[in-house]
Amino acid sequence: MTRRFFLALLMSYFTLFASASNYLTFTAEEDSSSFCIKKREIYPNVEYSLDDGKTWNVLKNNLVVSFWKKGDKALLRGYNPDGFCVFEGEPSYTAFHMQGKIAASGSVMSLIDSIGESKTIPSKYCFYALFNKCTSLTQAPELPATTLTEDCYFGMFEDCTSLTQAHELPATTLANSCYAYMFSGCTSLTQASELPATTLTENCYAYMFEDCTSLTQAPELPATTLANSCYAYMFSGCTSLTQAPKLPATTLTDECYNGMFTYCTSLTQAPELPATTLAEYCYNEMFGYCTSLTQAPELPAMDLANFCYKNMFSICTSLTQAPELPAKTLAILCYEGMFSNCKNLQKIKVGFDIWLDGTFAWLDCVAPTGTFYCPKGLPLEYGEDRIPEGWNVKYIDDGADVTEHVSDASFKAWAADGKITYTGATMPVEIYDINGRLVKKMNEKSQSVDVPQHGIYVVKSGNVSLKVEL
Repeated sequence: MTRRFFLALLMSYFTLFASASNYLTFTAEEDSSSFCIKKREIYPNVEYSLDDGKTWNVLKNNLVVSFWKKGDKALLRGYNPDGFCVFEGEPSYTAFHMQGKIAASGSVMSLIDSIGESKTIPSKYCFYALFNKCTSLTQAPELPATTLTEDCYFGMFEDCTSLTQAHELPATTLANSCYAYMFSGCTSLTQASELPATTLTENCYAYMFEDCTSLTQAPELPATTLANSCYAYMFSGCTSLTQAPKLPATTLTDECYNGMFTYCTSLTQAPELPATTLAEYCYNEMFGYCTSLTQAPELPAMDLANFCYKNMFSICTSLTQAPELPAKTLAILCYEGMFSNCKNLQKIKVGFDIWLDGTFAWLDCVAPTGTFYCPKGLPLEYGEDRIPEGWNVKYIDDGADVTEHVSDASFKAWAADGKITYTGATMPVEIYDINGRLVKKMNEKSQSVDVPQHGIYVVKSGNVSLKVEL
């Protein structure tokens, strides 16, 4: 009698313990679903139960656990206090593989502490690629950790194409690359997790929702302290995203917004960008290929950084007006390709009055006619690296008469017999050397002009700019 009582008490204890634990749980959502686990090199401890925790079995490498009917479930646990994935030069990771349709629930931390109570991830790369390419996974498990580690969730749900919703991510203290590629390629994901952190780390959100083509709304991003590449390509390829989140940071870091919204082809309006302290490549390709973008944000920064706006609006084919660029001094390739292939762009206003090497191909393939607003002291040089051919020029200087240079399509110029000859001018003609220095200015309609030496010159009349070689 005593022995039966003890066994009954023991069984009730195990049942109570199991019910109190928050095990990672897989539930079949259709008949004949199954899962297995594949491990590389170093095997973590993993067990599974098909009877609500009464009995447990070791989940061996490649052992297939079958669910015969919809509603069958398996509890999973493990005791891996040093982490589920071991990093020795490169991640030695363990990943689940699935067939059919399976919803995950409970805490993923039961693979660490065996009961799912821990809120601390113990090692870098801990859950690296855990459900990578699990196209049968319809629901993600709970991720309750508030203390993260480097690369801890890297690629965790990458290419889980049946996943529609992500669980809460409560951590406010992040680690380098902690969420990188986490939901990349989740093409059915319609709702993203909240991201409450206000201080970011390097690559923390890089590629996090890349190619989530069903995502229509981005989470709020309240962070004001950024880090290198923190948002790099975060929403790249989110073709259903129509609205961008607010980006309140005023001091940027290298590549912080690099490619953040590239190929977001449904995005019609960009967020405000209040930053006045820039960094190298900070806005590189930020809105590249956003073909529905009709309005660009203001760019108030006066002090530029090398490559800061590189390709920022490249191939934004619906953009008709560029934001004002008030900076008076350029940095190395700061505007490189900035509006390249914005084929409907017809207006731009700049504050600089000296051409440096910051504008390489910045207005390549824009609209054939438009208006270029600039200070009166800026030399009128034309081409894809300067003022677009065929555009009018208006001066913006305070206190100066606004002067408009219009197109002079009948104008022709060539070099012969040691002179530069032009004809058909209806406006004053200016000749510049290869370094942009004004050599001569004439008012005659046609004339042959001596120049100081042989070389390449640019001859301009109105908006027509012709290159000749003597």
